[in-house]
Amino acid sequence: MQNQLRNILENAREDISKAASKEEIEKLRVEILGKKGRLTALLRSMGSLPAEERPVVGKIANEVRESIEEMIAQAGEKLKAAEIQLRQKAEAIDVTIPGTPRSLGARHPISVTIDEISKIFMSMGFSVVDGPEVETVFYNFDALNAPKNHPSRDLTDTFYIKDAKDVLLRTQTSPVQVRTLLSQELPIKVISPGRCFRCDTPDATHSPMFHQVEGLVVDKGITMADLKGTLDAFVKQLFGSSTKTKLRPHHFPFTEPSAEVDVSCFKCGGKGCSVCKGSGWIEILGAGLVHPHVLEVGGVDTDVYSGFAFGMGVERVAMLKYEVDDIRLFYENDMRFIEQFR
Repeated sequence: MQNQLRNILENAREDISKAASKEEIEKLRVEILGKKGRLTALLRSMGSLPAEERPVVGKIANEVRESIEEMIAQAGEKLKAAEIQLRQKAEAIDVTIPGTPRSLGARHPISVTIDEISKIFMSMGFSVVDGPEVETVFYNFDALNAPKNHPSRDLTDTFYIKDAKDVLLRTQTSPVQVRTLLSQELPIKVISPGRCFRCDTPDATHSPMFHQVEGLVVDKGITMADLKGTLDAFVKQLFGSSTKTKLRPHHFPFTEPSAEVDVSCFKCGGKGCSVCKGSGWIEILGAGLVHPHVLEVGGVDTDVYSGFAFGMGVERVAMLKYEVDDIRLFYENDMRFIEQFR
């Protein structure tokens, strides 16, 4: 039996030395030391030995077990250390290798234009307010003095929400005028940038989704001169100090009197070019004094207060300023186009 124990030890040493993984080590431990292992089976037969031999054999058996357990532990630690070394080598980072170039994005020109317009008006004391893009007929048309038979109410011009008779996608940012009048104390001096929606067929100058910036000022003694002065200051900061403004009579349901506002061509200085189509002037926005009916909806005493409002298309401003000839370029997400505004 002593020879058998020595053979088990030698065989175990050889097998353990050849083991290439922790799984193989564990398998050898079970085969040698497990309940049905070679050493365990041999020890169970010790009862057949003469009484005087049992202590000697038992001592040798314990030494063999301890030796095998130590070899298994050492082999496991060695394999573990080797695995760690391999993983560290595989995960090592060479800090001397040049980094992978990252392509930096660019802010969208519409966002750039909205921010620029907003900063100019905020420098003049305006606050920025917001309103919902899904509106009611009341705020989008009725409260803005639009007649019941106005063409803008037609399905061919406005996106109505299906199965919701009086709900639509706002066609302008002007509904924010009424919401502001109903929610804020006088005096009021705000702008409201946002998206608008109309049933337009996309082409070089039209889009079913576009952006506007609405402006509203209500206070005592507001006149057209205040409107003209505000817009003069705005265009000079946006297009240059030599830019001039011109107001032409027009009609909007929510302002009276109303005007379309032109600016002197910032490209040719008013001499005439392809940008201004030879006229020297470029239409940029609509404006006017807030109609008394709109003020009354907001609970404003029109004998004491008056106000002016204006609205401009952000895409139009961006197209003029950056000489973009097709509005669809803003929505095609072509990075070659957007990166030019970095």
